[in-house]
Amino acid sequence: MQIIDRKSIDRRLARIEGQVRGIRKLVEQDTYCCDVLQQISAISAALNQVSAAVASQHIKHCIIGHGTEDAHSVASEMTKEEVLDELTEVMSRLMR
Repeated sequence: MQIIDRKSIDRRLARIEGQVRGIRKLVEQDTYCCDVLQQISAISAALNQVSAAVASQHIKHCIIGHGTEDAHSVASEMTKEEVLDELTEVMSRLMR
């Protein structure tokens, strides 16, 4: 994963981490359930965006970049068939 992409994903995760801490405070303060659920929904959407970004990087570097110097060291050791099988598994996990 490129450094720029890694930094972007890290910033998103830090923001999500802050949102989770905020929800813990809402629960502690006995905030109205619908307000808590709305915040949980926002976190879920943010995590889906992070998942999409990581999957995109996986496709760029490990699938398309397979066999090149851009490929991750783990993917470099895999056959093309294994990489494609892994892509199928990753996409299946994202669709759950």
